[in-house]
Amino acid sequence: MSDIGMDLASGIAAFEAKEFAKALKLLSPLAEQGDPQSQYRMAIMYQNGLGLVKNELLAFKWMRAAADQGLALAQHGLGFMYLNGECAAKDPAQAARWFRLAAQQGLAGSQQTLGMMYEHGLGVGRDEAEARKWYQLARGGN
Repeated sequence: MSDIGMDLASGIAAFEAKEFAKALKLLSPLAEQGDPQSQYRMAIMYQNGLGLVKNELLAFKWMRAAADQGLALAQHGLGFMYLNGECAAKDPAQAARWFRLAAQQGLAGSQQTLGMMYEHGLGVGRDEAEARKWYQLARGGN
């Protein structure tokens, strides 16, 4: 395993163990180099003030960077930022866009949320058939 791979694995392990100072030290350089897994975890730490001062601008920056690279968890996280107006201006249409990208990758939480958005016409046109489709996918149906 390369040094970068070791640092990533160690950084993720530190993050999961809630050793945020260690995670920050290992993941920050990798995030700067463009690693989406590191960027996503940096976003979570900044969003929640884990091991560093809470910073919504940096949380959004890192979440968007990872989401732009196709990381489904980051797309889901960015969707919630837009849906709730946390770290970003509230924008249900943008939320739906990001949830759809994650849902298309099979992320059940995004599929469920997208179903709810179609059911209630939140950021998308109200569409019961589309809502049912996403709810069914979230439950593992085809």
